[in-house]
Amino acid sequence: MSTDPDLETVSSGKRERSKAANRDAILAAARLVFAEIGYEAATVRDIIRRTELASGTFYNYYKSKEEVFQALADDGARRFRPILRAVREQATSFESYLRMALLAYFKFRVEESMGLPPSQFGPSIRPFHTPELEAVYAEVREGIEDVIARGLAPKVDADYLACACIGIAQEVGDSMLARGAHEIERAVAFCADFILGGLERTAQAQSGA
Repeated sequence: MSTDPDLETVSSGKRERSKAANRDAILAAARLVFAEIGYEAATVRDIIRRTELASGTFYNYYKSKEEVFQALADDGARRFRPILRAVREQATSFESYLRMALLAYFKFRVEESMGLPPSQFGPSIRPFHTPELEAVYAEVREGIEDVIARGLAPKVDADYLACACIGIAQEVGDSMLARGAHEIERAVAFCADFILGGLERTAQAQSGA
C-alpha cells in the first residue's frame, strides 16, 4: 500500500511542533521552579508538576534537572547573542559598547527572572560550557576585537578582557537581581566605571612594559 507523501509531511510537521511545545513547556516550568525554590532544592517531580505532561514524556526529552538547566542556559544564550550583535553594530566607542552591552545583559537577566526572587538560583550555580554559551563568549571577544581594531579602545588582550567583562557582569548581575530591577542602572554604572578604570591602567602598564 502506498503512502501519501503529503500526509507524511503533515504528520511529521505536527510531531515536530508537538515536541517543540513539550520542550518549551518543560523549560518554562523549570525556570519557574528554579527561581521559586532554588536549583538545589528543586526536583524533576517539581518541574513535571508545573506542566501538563506525564513523567514519561519528560524523560523523553531530559534525563535530569541538570540537563534541563543546561537547556535553559543554552536557550538564554541563543536568544541573547543577537542582542549583543546589535549592540556591537551600534557602538561608536568601547565605552558605548560596554555600557549598552551591560544594560542589555542586566535587562535580560531581569526579564528572565520574571520578577521572582533569585533564591539559590544564581551565585552558586554556573551554566555548563556548551556551544551556545561559547558562542556568546566569542561574540563578546569579537566585539572587543572589533572596537580595538577600529581604534576605539586601547590595545590589550581581547581574550582576557572578554573573560573579565563576562565574569564581572555575571557576579554583579547576581547581586543586582537580589536587590531588584531598580538597580539596573546602578549596576551598569558600577561595572562600566570599574572595567574602564582598570582598562586604562592595564593599557598604560602594558605599553610601558
